[in-house]
Amino acid sequence: MFVCMCFGITDKQIKTAVETHGVGNMRDLKKVMALGGQCGKCVELAQTIIDDTIIDESLFKEVG
Repeated sequence: MFVCMCFGITDKQIKTAVETHGVGNMRDLKKVMALGGQCGKCVELAQTIIDDTIIDESLFKEVG
C-alpha cells in the first residue's frame, strides 16, 4: 500500500528500512528515504508502521 503519495513510498519500503537500517522514528526514516517532506499527510501512518514493525520484530528475537 502506498503511504506517501508525494514520493511513491510503500509500507513495504518502510518496513524494509526498519529491518535493514534500524530505523526507529521519522527522523531516522527521513535519512534513508524522502518521506513526509512534501504535504506531511503520511507522517502519522509511517510512524505507526515503524512502531508495528519494531514490535513484530522484537516478538521473534530469541531472549536469552
